[in-house]
Amino acid sequence: MSAGNQRFNDEAADWDKNPSVQESSRLAFNALSPLIESLSARKQKATGIEAGLHVLEIGCGTGLLTLRVAPLVDSIVAIDPAHGMIETLKGKIKSRSSSSPFTWDEENTDGPRSPTDDVSNILPICHLLADPEDPFLPPEDSTAPTGRRRKFDLILSHLVMHHVPDLRSFLETLLGCLAPGGKVALTDFEDFGPEAIKFHPPAKMEGVERHGIRREWMEGLMREVGFGDVKVSVGWKLRKSVDKWEGSQPGDTMEFPFLLCEGLRL
Repeated sequence: MSAGNQRFNDEAADWDKNPSVQESSRLAFNALSPLIESLSARKQKATGIEAGLHVLEIGCGTGLLTLRVAPLVDSIVAIDPAHGMIETLKGKIKSRSSSSPFTWDEENTDGPRSPTDDVSNILPICHLLADPEDPFLPPEDSTAPTGRRRKFDLILSHLVMHHVPDLRSFLETLLGCLAPGGKVALTDFEDFGPEAIKFHPPAKMEGVERHGIRREWMEGLMREVGFGDVKVSVGWKLRKSVDKWEGSQPGDTMEFPFLLCEGLRL
């Protein structure tokens, strides 16, 4: 993703003003919410306590998905290599934290946060993650800051994979960041043929490594890397403008299917 960092830095302040960006994040959250609830229930059943999920989000941008997920989980580490994006997210966290006091479950101080609008459980990090033991990640044990890095119950990414040059290496890193039984849920638009190139306007191709994700290829790659219970399916469709392309008319739109790519660390 580093090739397009300058573009994302430049666009960070106005990123949230794009209606298709807002809508894709909303639809992603709608698709991911049942999965988050299911994983939370499974973890509580396995541990016997109200233990919330520890989540890692790769390529969080300005936090449009992060801020929706945060109230549903115990903690979320939000990583993005674009400084402008992370600074925008930090500003949102500061604004919300000052207006919504942090609360804990009063009956279980070791349990998950109460489902409020508080977002102080988000840890934003500006970094390009390529190693599961990267010192930028929080330690597994806070009393041993240089020790083994935290492993996560769930890893999310939204509209990231089409920017990643080496998806095999990317997936291997994510697998190494998962706790046993942890899950990845990765969303991106589908490569459904030559027309998929129109997802980005011609002026915004910098840092785009592929025009969507091919479904069967992704399933095979995830299995090769070592994920179990792999499932790659269309989660929703997004209609967006394509009127910047030659031959298009003002107001022309296309519907783009989005894939939800799921896999477990066994």
